[in-house]
Amino acid sequence: MAVTAIAPDQSGGSAPPLNAGLLACIVTAALAGLLFGFDTAVISGTTVSLTRAYGLDSFWLGVTVSSALWGTLVGALFAGIPGDRFGSRDTLRVLALFYVAGGIGCGLAWSWESLVFFRVIAGLAVGGSSVLAPVYISEIAPPARRGGLVAAFQFNIILGILLAYVSNAIIAALALGADDWRWKFGVSAAPAIVFLLLLLRIPHSPRWLMAKGRAAEARDALARVGMGEEQAEKELAAIHAGFAAKPSGERLSWRRHRKPIMLALLVAGFNQLSGINALLYYLNDIFAAAGGALSADVQAIIIGVVNGIFTAVGMLLIDRLGRKTLLMVGSAGMAASLTVAGLALGGSLPGWIVLPALIGFIAFFAPSTGAVIWVYISEVFPTAVRGRGSAVGASTHWGLDAIIAAAFPTVAALSVSLPFYVFAAMMLLQLVVVALYFPETKGVPLEEMERRLGVG
Repeated sequence: MAVTAIAPDQSGGSAPPLNAGLLACIVTAALAGLLFGFDTAVISGTTVSLTRAYGLDSFWLGVTVSSALWGTLVGALFAGIPGDRFGSRDTLRVLALFYVAGGIGCGLAWSWESLVFFRVIAGLAVGGSSVLAPVYISEIAPPARRGGLVAAFQFNIILGILLAYVSNAIIAALALGADDWRWKFGVSAAPAIVFLLLLLRIPHSPRWLMAKGRAAEARDALARVGMGEEQAEKELAAIHAGFAAKPSGERLSWRRHRKPIMLALLVAGFNQLSGINALLYYLNDIFAAAGGALSADVQAIIIGVVNGIFTAVGMLLIDRLGRKTLLMVGSAGMAASLTVAGLALGGSLPGWIVLPALIGFIAFFAPSTGAVIWVYISEVFPTAVRGRGSAVGASTHWGLDAIIAAAFPTVAALSVSLPFYVFAAMMLLQLVVVALYFPETKGVPLEEMERRLGVG
């Protein structure tokens, strides 16, 4: 099942500079990642309070934690349709409103059912933005810098996770009482409002505009991201030639897009089978079970800092070493780290080893599958179906996330080390699959990608 690696294309010309216009677009779209990270990680600091407030057992705690993820799955499944029709930018504006409503609604929840409802609303925003923000960035980024710029979305996810841990610790230190969880959820509305306002100032993706036959607007959009007139005309000609070679009204299909679909399914599936999100959601509980001199909140912040540092490392390496190399190195390191953590939680090693083992896990996860997933998914599909294709990968990610998050407390109650051994085995499997099946995509222009992947 071996394939020839896709070599970087050297014919794409020089990349435009990272001017203020391009950076504004990248930063705005990447801010969706910060909201994504905050909304998914903030739950880790509320599990004890919610258990007490609503009398939850391990099963219903899993339902509560995973409730947002079912909304995320729906958002990821269906975001590609309005994204391809109305553009990623305009659809992200609607999702920004969902972020605002989810944060405020959870903070004011009047019952367990209302809390779950607003967590689902926030989940819809997370799922949709996980599809469309990387799509938007990939379509405006120069090929030589695409990996690092799309990975900025992942860096903001990690920043959002870290901010959630810090916010949880600060609010806990304020001793606001049994309802402190309301503040932990509610503060997310503030960055969501900022995200919405910034989205009002960026253009549509030039590739999406060309796909809709709006060449004049595409030309203006390219000017706003720093392309000179001559370079913009060459870019528009290349985009138009790519569309001319394909059937009109292209639809996502297994027959035509089998290879990109399989790659999206695999990279997204293995990302969650590493156990990353389940570990982040229940991080405080894991550290409480392991014991140690440091509080669970402090250890969670340490994990968040490590995650940010090594995600930045991934951003620096992804366009140098490439996606495939990072995935393979990361798979081996994660498997070893998860095994050590499982042994420590199971009593075969001292409990204090759990923290350094999880630091090691994050150090291998962040620059590998953490940095690669959204880049890879957003670049392997043709422009006409990129939103819907990305939705395939993102919905796989979130579907597995919801299942694992819901099952984790029940499985961990039987054996706290068992999930770690399962995740380690999955990372060894990922190492083999990536080595045999995954092509390298760094530096390949999007219009060239489908030919090299054998689309059609």
